Amino acid sequence: MDERFVVEADGGSRGNPGPAGFGAVVKDAADQVLAEVAESIGTATNNVAEYRGLIAGLRALLELGAEGARVEVRMDSKLVIEQMAGRWKVKHEGLRPLALEAGDLARRFRVTWRWIPREQNRHADRLANEAMDAAARGETWEAKSASAEPAPGGREISSPPAEPSDVDAAPAPAADAAPTYRTRTAPGWRAAPSRLPTSLLLLRHGETPLSIEKRFSGLGDPRLTSNGTAQAEAAAARLSREPYDIGVIVSSPLKRARQTAEAVAVRTGLTVEVDEDLREIDFGAWEGYTFAEVQQRWPEQLAAWLADQEVPPPGGESFADAARRVDRARERIVKANEGRCVLMVSHVTPIKLLLRFALNAPPEAMHRMHLDLACLSAIDYYADGPAVVRTLNDTAHLT
Repeated sequence: MDERFVVEADGGSRGNPGPAGFGAVVKDAADQVLAEVAESIGTATNNVAEYRGLIAGLRALLELGAEGARVEVRMDSKLVIEQMAGRWKVKHEGLRPLALEAGDLARRFRVTWRWIPREQNRHADRLANEAMDAAARGETWEAKSASAEPAPGGREISSPPAEPSDVDAAPAPAADAAPTYRTRTAPGWRAAPSRLPTSLLLLRHGETPLSIEKRFSGLGDPRLTSNGTAQAEAAAARLSREPYDIGVIVSSPLKRARQTAEAVAVRTGLTVEVDEDLREIDFGAWEGYTFAEVQQRWPEQLAAWLADQEVPPPGGESFADAARRVDRARERIVKANEGRCVLMVSHVTPIKLLLRFALNAPPEAMHRMHLDLACLSAIDYYADGPAVVRTLNDTAHLT
């Protein structure tokens, strides 16, 4: 009899890196739950937790005596699915041992790899969150009886397991009947949130000819200088290492931002998505002028612009209008990447607006922030709590 099984796995980190956990469920061809496994794994990144969930699910299937069976692995981690299907290289040193272990396990089955949207991976996601919640309470997660859920759909990626060059022959460690929990309580006085945060890493583009002379640079489309390219490369080198765990890169459509984003994409093996709403504000007639030159030629208009967010530069865009489109982009990106780490490459105005929104600060706060070229800021968005600014104007990679 040609038995068929399904393994659904998920993992996440509250902080990325932070308190992390995974969950996995094994089902038969009739969608009946055969096994559930979950564990809190201490401090780790999202991608590490995702791989740990995959490994646990495959081990659980082996415990059922299903070696050699057909199995469809379903995960909402595009990174893990694409790497295990052999489409993407495993470039991150911290993930390579886990990918090797998962590949070794996968070769013991006939695997089809399928990416599914997060909302279709609710069972494994629930298990991962239950494990993390239990660890935060100082308890141990225990499997509960669960009814079968509808089989999710998704985009199928059919391929053999990881190529031989990507895996070792080292045997997988034996799975315990009950996972050992390494608990970690949530930092601070607030209770741990019940959902994983979506993390936005906000990277300003590198140097351009206009930024050297501190000129207004809006929708004009200058390229990076050689120094700007070096700044982008420095940011990329930093963001491609631990503790960063980028799953998505989104960029402004303007050249200076896209060049900066592409530098990170090359290092991480990701592609760059472009969002028009992340463009810089339109400075209209002031494009290419210095602040002093604008003050001399348009003194009244400049004073009105600084005093009122609804007032645009001559022929340009107001801060209020820019705020509305940037907030649209934030809502869209956070919703589409729940629980992920997203690198957003943009400009001074959009980044300042996002920081102001997260801090619940008044419009005047825009003029009290300073952002250096190629600086990094970070915001965590919780579905059941406030946004939290973790970093602002970090330039450690440029020193």
